[in-house]
Amino acid sequence: MEDKILEVKNLVKYFDVGKADILKAVNDVSFHIFKGETYGLVGESGCGKSTIGRTILGLYEKTSGDVWFNYENVHGLSEKEQFALYRKMQMIFQDPYASLNPRSTIREIISEPLEVHGIFKKKKDLMNRVYELLEEVGLSRDHVNRYPHEFSGGQRQRIGIARALALNPDFIIADEPISALDVSVQAQVVNLMKRLQREKGLTFLFIAHDLSMVKQFSDRIGVMYLGNLVEETDGEDLYENPLHPYTKALLSAIPIPDPDIEEERERIILEGELPSPINPPSGCVFRTRCPMAMDICKDVKPVWQEIKSGHRVACHLYDQNYKDSPPTGPQRTKEMEEEEIQA
Repeated sequence: MEDKILEVKNLVKYFDVGKADILKAVNDVSFHIFKGETYGLVGESGCGKSTIGRTILGLYEKTSGDVWFNYENVHGLSEKEQFALYRKMQMIFQDPYASLNPRSTIREIISEPLEVHGIFKKKKDLMNRVYELLEEVGLSRDHVNRYPHEFSGGQRQRIGIARALALNPDFIIADEPISALDVSVQAQVVNLMKRLQREKGLTFLFIAHDLSMVKQFSDRIGVMYLGNLVEETDGEDLYENPLHPYTKALLSAIPIPDPDIEEERERIILEGELPSPINPPSGCVFRTRCPMAMDICKDVKPVWQEIKSGHRVACHLYDQNYKDSPPTGPQRTKEMEEEEIQA
């Protein structure tokens, strides 16, 4: 049986945004990650992906629920225990420039976590570790005295990866680490992370909105919409057999390099605006944009259920009691409408 390195149970994170408004960023999300695997978390901007990552790491205090890392409750630790935990959990941030201190040299940036945790007594050993980390991410030791603005975006992200590796962590949260990079550089950074994972046995939570890139890097994938996890399965199964209407719409937006296939396939266009997390729809949060919405979707939140081994979804289309109900969503076919009129 595979060992779980991380387990998120019924995680909720709300933000008080003033005027008695509550922003429901994460709403009752549960998933787990096995040691050595990459779990991809995808969805539109603002769906709560990054909030989950920061809450797991303890940068945000949870509203409710639990986060277990190596069977320890992350939010139930003392300050001393939490400090020790940060040696095992690290984060790669989305913007490689904003996450690096512009007034610090690369030597200072990479060596800071080592100094804070008192890893080395001698400066020579500390510098050798910095050189080693730079070379592991494809940079030169000659770069140690330069500043972040002297590097390209891809190089800065490599520096961020080197800093995350400094304490030899077991688990890394990669929060959209390639979204701010040029397309040509994205593949280089992903390949670097895959190599480091093989060599060091790392476990990743890979947060992104680029489904094609997530497929290349992730063993299992969770799809989020408006603070809710709506589907989860392994990478291949998600692309070959998506169940949730939102997942199908996301996948249809990925361009296919074959022009003949691209021309013939049907693109699913979601109508309407993304609802506000301050006032999300009742029942199923996706129902206002779902082409297959049913009456039950207005009042009842779909249950998170396993449809087949390892493939989970939250959608009334797969509830035995409601799967034969007619769609009422914005993309009902003309045939359905004509049948109703004739009846």
